[in-house]
Amino acid sequence: MTVSTDLERRYPGAETFTFGDSRALCDELLALVRSGVKTATCGALRDFEAGGEAMPEPGRRDIALDWDGRPALVIETLSVEILRWCDVPEDFALAEGEDDSLDGWRYGHERYFRRNGGFDPEMMLVCERFRLIEDLA
Repeated sequence: MTVSTDLERRYPGAETFTFGDSRALCDELLALVRSGVKTATCGALRDFEAGGEAMPEPGRRDIALDWDGRPALVIETLSVEILRWCDVPEDFALAEGEDDSLDGWRYGHERYFRRNGGFDPEMMLVCERFRLIEDLA
């Protein structure tokens, strides 16, 4: 995905990424960010290692793409913490905005990780808190 020159100029060093692993999930998560409900996200640490995705960094502004690769949102990373899946606290799970309980978060995220490379309750996660900077829709 090529980001427009204007976006590159306004957000130098921004990484691009897509929420979720399907069009439906991507659309749902973008809507949750836009509504202010979703202020956190996480991914398996293995996906960031050995040349994978760029590790989020506090202060960096990144561009979330829609499922078709078009820029949808700009977020700013506020904090990053590496935690085991089994140690993710309820306040973080709720900040992800996808569930109304820690148990619901665990159920959905276990299913997600099983679809995307495997699951282990001891697996390490990159837990990111962010804020919405700009809605590009």
